[in-house]
Amino acid sequence: MECAQEAGRFNDGVTRLKDRLKAMIQSSGPLPVAAYMDLCLHDRQHGYYATRPGLGRDFITAPEISQVFGELIGLWLAQEWQSLGAPKRFNLVEVGPGRGTLMRDALRAVRSVDGFLEAAQLHFVEPSPVLRAHLSETFARNSPVFLEQLDDVETDLPVLIVANEWLDCLPVQQYVRAGKAWHERVVGLSETDDLAFGLSDQDAPFHPDIPEDQSDLELQPGLKTLVKLIDRLLNDTPGRALLIDYGTTGAAPGDTLRAYQRGSQIDPLLAPGESDLTCDVDFGRLKRLADAQNLASYGPVSQSRFLLALGAEMRLNQLASAHPDQADELYAGVKRLVDPSDMGERFQVICFSSPDLASPAAF
Repeated sequence: MECAQEAGRFNDGVTRLKDRLKAMIQSSGPLPVAAYMDLCLHDRQHGYYATRPGLGRDFITAPEISQVFGELIGLWLAQEWQSLGAPKRFNLVEVGPGRGTLMRDALRAVRSVDGFLEAAQLHFVEPSPVLRAHLSETFARNSPVFLEQLDDVETDLPVLIVANEWLDCLPVQQYVRAGKAWHERVVGLSETDDLAFGLSDQDAPFHPDIPEDQSDLELQPGLKTLVKLIDRLLNDTPGRALLIDYGTTGAAPGDTLRAYQRGSQIDPLLAPGESDLTCDVDFGRLKRLADAQNLASYGPVSQSRFLLALGAEMRLNQLASAHPDQADELYAGVKRLVDPSDMGERFQVICFSSPDLASPAAF
């Protein structure tokens, strides 16, 4: 009965969200893809992350695949804390922590690093009330501080920031070349009154990031805002920001908007608020934005290179020796993280840094 009631609540939410989207379109015209994505994911009443966090059901992230991922991130954080001079207090910030698997494994891995846990002031940038409640219980002994956005991080202490699979949730603007002009892709209504993709009647304004030889393009406006925010933060206080996600390092992506529900890819317009929406991150552009801002950056490097440099193989061997009955499972998980044909090359890692600090570990 409890499961049936829960499912009913979610179905009711998505129905009302779809109705709201249709009403908005009927009243004010088609929505840019970025606005559609933002409402589907972050609407406080019926958005995906507000109502139905789907880790392990709709999608799965690296920390859920293998404990080695979070443990190595923890060791990286400890190394960078020492590079900062091992301050007696510092802000440890995770953006988009989900159920907290990464941070749980990270904190377990650094228990032997003298002074780290006592110095860390744990912060989660997580607006979802569902996830906040779970994280509050899981990390009760760490007294976590919850923030609505990264801009809320105080600059009174040194800071270490980590974000895994968060950038891909930043809304995208999509453009399509129509003749000699560019038009923004929008979400409108079909002849049968259902959600449908279309193109804006207006020519898109010139944008320097649109190359001449591409017929379609995605841009995440939030990347520029993020770089400026991190630059300001890391100039006000010493620290690092480590960002990990799937994306490209060469040519800018075209149409990569996808939706996932219960582990399967579905039409992005099929279940607004009930499915996870995601897109590839343009790490090449992210790097260029950092360079233009004179923000110290390292990478991007592949997730495979990053994890292997941190000792993924050695940690796997340690775990397999300690738990021989789980060796095959442990091997399969780490292989998935570093295999170039799986997540190893698909995922990229970039680090931003305060000025005048040495290069971070594994870059």
